Amino acid sequence: MEKLESIIFLGNPLNEWLIAVAYILGGIILSRIVYRIFKNRVRKWTEGTNTQIDDVIVDAVEEPLSIFIVISGFWLGYAHLKFGIEIDDFMFNVFEVAMLLNFTWLCARAVNSLLGHVFSKMAFSNKGYVVNDMAPILQRTVGFGIWSLGVITVMNNAGFDVGALIAGVGIGGIAMAMAAKDFVANIFGGITVFIDRPFRVGDRIKINGIDGTVTEIGIRSTRITTLEGRTVTIPNNQFTNTVVENVSAEPSRKVVITLGLTYDATPEMLELAMDTLKQIIDDHVNTENDYTVYFSSFGDFSLNITCSYFIRKTGHWANTPSEINLSILQKFNELKLDFAFPTQTVYVNK
Repeated sequence: MEKLESIIFLGNPLNEWLIAVAYILGGIILSRIVYRIFKNRVRKWTEGTNTQIDDVIVDAVEEPLSIFIVISGFWLGYAHLKFGIEIDDFMFNVFEVAMLLNFTWLCARAVNSLLGHVFSKMAFSNKGYVVNDMAPILQRTVGFGIWSLGVITVMNNAGFDVGALIAGVGIGGIAMAMAAKDFVANIFGGITVFIDRPFRVGDRIKINGIDGTVTEIGIRSTRITTLEGRTVTIPNNQFTNTVVENVSAEPSRKVVITLGLTYDATPEMLELAMDTLKQIIDDHVNTENDYTVYFSSFGDFSLNITCSYFIRKTGHWANTPSEINLSILQKFNELKLDFAFPTQTVYVNK
């Protein structure tokens, strides 16, 4: 040991270097052991309990705890070495900042996991669309707040004048607000969307010629997947200044069709055609009972029958009319009810 103490390397005895390396390696090895224990033992134990909160906590804690052990090993190891007051103070601040950031990461992970667990239970029990839409934004907001506090604490411990910095940010905030007025407008537009609820995630909407399904509602923008499969991002302030049509909100979809029979058709044949239409709509599972069939007009070349009916929300907007139209064509052909086509009769005086 005396020989090791007499050997100096970078201003420190060799035995102190060996102790420092032992602490560092010990911290790394211990962190791997703790991580394995959490993965193989603690997780199995929590999976056997009746509650899921312990699973959430273990998942949030295991990685930051392993990092904490590694940082502690480096810190304890460096404590046995001396490189001068300035370097030692700097390294002390580095380790302190690393510890604070790791603790902030731990808090952010734990709170985010707990909030996600709570929101998922609320959404499952209440089936609330508001919870499903608001959960990601609330989680991001809380996470941003935790990281903001953590960074402020780190800067304060690192010697920065946080009070003066915040005051400077407050003064510059006015200029920033003027420059970022569109961004602020989008933020308030997002708040308006969540308060007024003009649509929800999963709804099909139409806005400014864009027709698609809402896949994500953010605090600044909303993402829509169009009928062509493309993803469109729309700033939220457009929803406060533009008419939005919520297609999914309609209780049922109205369909109006006009059939033209030839002028050779008798009143009895028109009655048969109208009764057939009523029967077809009655028999279809995806149509409402509210429908209207009537002899609407004498056309230029046809006797017109108009039929209006409503598709249930369970029925497809395209498949249901297609099935009904095919049934009409089949039944009318069986009953020898001829559809008219544009014709013109010319009388010539001789």
